[in-house]
Order: sequence, then C-alpha cells, then structure tokens
Amino acid sequence: MELALIIEKFILVVVIFAVSLGVAAYSTLAERKIAAFLQGRVGPHRAGPGGMFQPLADGGKMFFKEEIIPAESNPFLFIMGPSLALLTACIGSAVIPWGQSMQFGDRVVELQVTDINVGILYIFGVVSLGVYGIMIGGWASNNKFSLMGAIRAASQNISYEIAMGLSLIALLMVSGTLSLKDIVEQQHGFWNNGWFTWNVFTQPLGFLLFIVCSFAECNRTPFDLPESENELVAGYHTEYSGFKLGAFLFAEYVNMFVSSAVMATLYWGGYNYPGMDYVFELLGPTWAPIVGIAVLFAKIFFFIFFFMWIRWTIPRFRYDQLMNLGWKVLIPLAIANIILTGIWITIKDNLL
Repeated sequence: MELALIIEKFILVVVIFAVSLGVAAYSTLAERKIAAFLQGRVGPHRAGPGGMFQPLADGGKMFFKEEIIPAESNPFLFIMGPSLALLTACIGSAVIPWGQSMQFGDRVVELQVTDINVGILYIFGVVSLGVYGIMIGGWASNNKFSLMGAIRAASQNISYEIAMGLSLIALLMVSGTLSLKDIVEQQHGFWNNGWFTWNVFTQPLGFLLFIVCSFAECNRTPFDLPESENELVAGYHTEYSGFKLGAFLFAEYVNMFVSSAVMATLYWGGYNYPGMDYVFELLGPTWAPIVGIAVLFAKIFFFIFFFMWIRWTIPRFRYDQLMNLGWKVLIPLAIANIILTGIWITIKDNLL
C-alpha cells in the first residue's frame, strides 16, 4: 500500500473519530434541549451562549471526578467493560460511505475507510460485540443491580438482533449485495426509470422493523431496560463514576450516531439526493461531494432527533412486553416481509 493512501486513510479515520465524539458530546446537549422544549422548559443555558459549552463542562466533570473501583469487583474487567463498549461503538463507522469520491487534481479520495464486500456483516459483528462491554461491566461490578442490567442487555440484544437480521435479508434480496457502498450507489438520485430509488420505498416494513430494533440495540427508550433508574438504580453502570462512566454514556450516543448513519445509508439513499447529477455538473468532482456529505448528516441528525423525540414521548416497556414484542411480533413480521419481498421480486422479474 502506497504511503499517500496510508496517510489519506489515517486522516479519514481521525476525522471520523473526532466527528463521532463531537456529535456524541453535543447529542447530550441536544437531548436536554429537546426534552426541555417538549416539556415547556428552557434547558441548559448558563454555560456559554445558549448552553453551547455545557458538553465541555460535563466532559470536564467526568475527567476530574474521583475514580472509584469497588473493593469486591474484578478491577481488570471493571475497566475493560466501558473501554470495550466505547471501542466497538467507534469502529462501526469504518464501512459507512460518507460521500462521493472527491477529486483533487489527479488523485481520487474515497470518503470511506474501507469498502469490504461484507460491510453489513461487519456492522452486525461490531453490534454483537458491543453488548459484551455492558455484560462485562455489569458482572465485574459485583453488584446485583448491575448484573441484572447486564443480563437484560444480553437477552434484549439477542432477541432484537434476530429481527434486525431478518429485516436486512429482505433488503439484500432487493439489492443483491452486502457492500454498503454498492447499496448507496443503487439508490443514486431519487427517481429513476419511473421508480423511487431509495430502499425505504421498496422496503417500508423492513425499515420500520430495523428502526425499532435499533432502539433496542442502542438501549434507548422505550427499550432502556438495562439501565431503568426506577428499577435498577442505574443498571449496568451503577458502580461506575468519572471517566469510566463517561465512556459508557459516550458509547450509547456514538451508537445512536452510527445507527442513524446506517439507517440513512441502507434505506434513505445515504449521500444521494434529488438533482445531485445537476449539482455535480455545476460544482465539479471536488466540491459537489461536500453537498452529499451535508445531505447525509442532515438525515443522520433527523434520526438522532427522532431517537430523542421518542424518549420523551413513549413510556418505558415492561420487561415481558419487551420480550413479547421481539419474539412474537417483530420476528414474525420480518419473516413475512421476506416472503412478500420474494413474491414481489418474482412478479417484477416475470413482468420485465
């Protein structure tokens, strides 16, 4: 691999990592502002103009707060839990195409860390590993409430990963590829040959199943049973403080950012938008991709807002309701979606 390509990928990794942490930090402010708006309050407004420095104040508090490790805990695993949760949250963005290729002179820069032909399987593998950080942290704390939260997280992820995987099978039947880059390219523009090209139009039920499962995978309300305060104090991170607690909380918001990016990529066209060919001709291969990046982040921010809106709108499910929804509703619907997609593809192929 040539040195220029290594430097290019290194810069891209650093930028994506910084953006992920920045979005996660300011998602905490956005969550409090949206909650305040929905509840008729002001929200944070003292740290800087409109509370803009509140995430920095919260981060400083996490860094300088006393680090406590319970005497009866497993110290190594106690530290490893939040580290693994944050690591797996950050590496999920490696296969997401953030925009069209940018051209600088004779060099073409791909705005994707790596385009592997099994990108969706990579995402699933990373998501599956993420729950281990919660499980390890909950068990290593030697606290019954933390252990209960870890067990809930494990059973919840297992239940909803099945429905999420089945919902994606129907998408793969339509696209015929596991590469996220290829899936985005197939959704080029918005309208082509009399068809809406975005997958949300061909797979509306699959998208609905995917977004519901994403709420459960990210431990977001109404599926935040692993950390339900009124039952488990704080769930799997009850014994955590300081930077380790901040890593757990950051991992949740980074997961929300990556999940939103995956949903926008798979179902809502990624960086594609109506009239992008005209914009590409107008601005050229150097500046036009910036518009696509802005469009992708607009979609991501919409989904992040949707995550937060649901949190302050729908009450938390009971645990038995959570399991019943996953096993008795979502999985049968996902199987039915696969059958309907197969019938639709067969009819379309025969008509063509």
